[in-house]
Amino acid sequence: MNTNSIQPADEGAAMAAIVDIRHISTEQLAQLGMQQIAYVKPVVVNGTAAFAIHAADGTPMAIAGGLEVAVAAIVQHEMVPAQVH
Repeated sequence: MNTNSIQPADEGAAMAAIVDIRHISTEQLAQLGMQQIAYVKPVVVNGTAAFAIHAADGTPMAIAGGLEVAVAAIVQHEMVPAQVH
């Protein structure tokens, strides 16, 4: 391996990757945890109690008949459940 061909890291790109969380936009905040967290909240569907599963940004993902089923579905998809009160 020729060590002369190794390029130094671009310090500008590294600095751009660092984000001060106190100064993020609303859109960036909505994206936090988007792929890792799903929220469960109780809802009524056609007069029947159920549990809605939503992505971190509030996008509806599914409806489950019970809390345990909702949590199991989230875990099965390698996400972390969070309950909305």
